[in-house]
Amino acid sequence: MSIKTNILTKSIWAYHAATSPCNNCDIEILDVFTPRHDVERFGIVLVGSVRHADVLVVTGVPNFKTKERLKKLYTQAAKPCFVVAIGGCACGRIMFRDSYNSPCAVDEVVPVDVYIPGCPPKPEAIIAGIVKLIDKIKGKK
Repeated sequence: MSIKTNILTKSIWAYHAATSPCNNCDIEILDVFTPRHDVERFGIVLVGSVRHADVLVVTGVPNFKTKERLKKLYTQAAKPCFVVAIGGCACGRIMFRDSYNSPCAVDEVVPVDVYIPGCPPKPEAIIAGIVKLIDKIKGKK
């Protein structure tokens, strides 16, 4: 069993990096942890330090300040660290594409493994995206 597969056979520890979001995606991420969806029963937890995380969850559009911080977070994360872009802003910058304060997309700063589009994406879509990440790491299609 490879290191990547071994990480996700037990549980996923995620660190949430908010790069200037409108907070709609953040609310949906928190909704995933409520008793209705309760992903903690599968071992998925939010951690307070990126150094303990297996997955870096990114919401929002990187601006000039958060771009450098996102790079620093990714370099501080334990390797292998997988990146999940949640929301339309993190996936493609949507209406901020031509903004003066949005120099680049998330995938131009850190390598993104899974995109979960939506404005905001529903909790079911977030869970489906995490399942796709697990399948991708385990080598399934």
